[in-house]
Amino acid sequence: MPKPTTIDEYIAGFPADIQAILQNVRAVIRAAIPNAQECISYGMPAFRRRRVLVYFAANRRHLGFYPTGAGITAFASEIAAYESSKGAVRFPYDRPLPLDLIARIARQRY
Repeated sequence: MPKPTTIDEYIAGFPADIQAILQNVRAVIRAAIPNAQECISYGMPAFRRRRVLVYFAANRRHLGFYPTGAGITAFASEIAAYESSKGAVRFPYDRPLPLDLIARIARQRY
């Protein structure tokens, strides 16, 4: 399968239930940072304005959200409820997706 060059192509490569999650996250980020451009970077959907602001990606059991270190640090207390690392947070599919938190992090990165 060729690597996706657009977010639409990336999302189309997943089952319908995951596509719905990805489209929802995309819409939330788009609403939070409407002037950012969509792109694919490192094989993941991303939003950029002069630099990449946030990435997101579907994984087997979770949605990976990558706001870089600054996004993680700024929301450390809220992210503590999830598995995270220096630049990423993992939102498991078996829990409600914290769309408000995703939007606030995206706005902060903008």
